[in-house]
Amino acid sequence: MGLFDVILDKLGFSDSKVKLGEKTIKRMEDGFKPPVTQTQEVAKPVEIPLVDVMARLEELAKANPQKLNWKTSIVDLLKLLGIDSSFSARKELAIELGCPEEKMKDSAQMNMWLHKTVLKKIAENGGNIPKELLD
Repeated sequence: MGLFDVILDKLGFSDSKVKLGEKTIKRMEDGFKPPVTQTQEVAKPVEIPLVDVMARLEELAKANPQKLNWKTSIVDLLKLLGIDSSFSARKELAIELGCPEEKMKDSAQMNMWLHKTVLKKIAENGGNIPKELLD
């Protein structure tokens, strides 16, 4: 399980897994395509329920004794989720998500890229991230 999968898990995406035959699928983007035979119909895409990420993050922020600025800081977002926010963990997550090499050389640029990318990918997976946090 990659670090981004841990983020999705902490936000409640594991609660919306869909069973399809013997396979458990979280997202159709994972590349799963059901086998097709001559007598078998192609399965319809599975609709993924929206996860109320904003409510979950606000709930966690209220319960956290620290004042975390998770809307702009990847470090604070990871802390809020109870995930290792060390430089090495963030670097691992940046590599996992395909951070451009030039941004990897500057930790501030990597952090800004990583924060935007994590929020964007959460939205792509059914999370209700507001547009102003994605721009």
